[in-house]
Amino acid sequence: MTEHQRAASMRDVAALAGVSHQTVSRVINGHPSIRESTRQRVLAAMDQLHYRPNRAARALVTARSRTIGILSTSAAALYGPVSSINAIQDAGRAAGYFIAVAQLSDLRPESIAAGLDHLLAQSVEGLIVIAPQEVVLQQLETARLDVPYVTLLGGPASVQRELTVDQVAGARAATRHLLDLGHRRIVHLSGPLEWFEAQARVHGYRSELAAAGLAAPPSPEGDWTAESGYRLGREVLSDPEVTAVFTSNDQMALGVYHAAHELGRSIPGDVSVVGFDDIAEAAHYWPPLTTVLQDFTQLGRRSVESLVTEIEGGTEPSPVTLRPDLVVRASTAPPAQVRPPAPVA
Repeated sequence: MTEHQRAASMRDVAALAGVSHQTVSRVINGHPSIRESTRQRVLAAMDQLHYRPNRAARALVTARSRTIGILSTSAAALYGPVSSINAIQDAGRAAGYFIAVAQLSDLRPESIAAGLDHLLAQSVEGLIVIAPQEVVLQQLETARLDVPYVTLLGGPASVQRELTVDQVAGARAATRHLLDLGHRRIVHLSGPLEWFEAQARVHGYRSELAAAGLAAPPSPEGDWTAESGYRLGREVLSDPEVTAVFTSNDQMALGVYHAAHELGRSIPGDVSVVGFDDIAEAAHYWPPLTTVLQDFTQLGRRSVESLVTEIEGGTEPSPVTLRPDLVVRASTAPPAQVRPPAPVA
């Protein structure tokens, strides 16, 4: 490698900034005694030279990895985990932490243990778990982790390190919206019931129907995909008494749209549809989808704030529950039998 190709070193940064090698090291490691003007001069030199601190060397000096690990299931496919991971990465970088991700391809105990081992081998200082299934929480307890962690996206009330959106409240709001429009035969298509979120949405749906004095029909179980929404939608929409469908996520709602079209049932003229999540595409379904908004970005950001606070010697995280919002669009309307008649010309 020639002199012109050689990567800049810490000493090059020190020379350009007019400070000592030790001062550059202190700036990199966030030492509080550095004057702001000196810090800015060093950072400007680093930027000019395109200098990037050596992560491994820095860990040896500080005895800290400044790394947060994410243990996630189905991260490559589902909107919620992907959105939270993106937010965690942004917030982690802003806080000066690296982010390492381990994705679980299945939920066998040995696979979960391997994912945890992979992250712990990187000397992570904390963990964010985006895997809302009972088997994952059991494995966390068995592992007896010696680093702090928080869990996202749902769980039982006994989980003390949980940051989540109130899934029950979201499902109740979706169901109440349909009831207020006059629907009485409302079917819920659930997500896979090993997921805490799917269980909570079923519970919220049934609770709201019970509060209205209505018995809940069975909730066919899907797998979060549009294909399962289509398959189950074909079944439930074959019953002409069903005037509304509440799906456990927006992808399943898309499948219901397809099924309704094939069966000749218009949305919302013959059947109203409500989803859950408010994915970016939901506003562009035709008609635009009424759904429940979860703020995954805020969830990811707050998880990093909570975890970094504990890593830096602060308090242990307390459970945090965010309130979801119902976003009403054009996929819901009163059922035909209670809709006011069109004006006579």
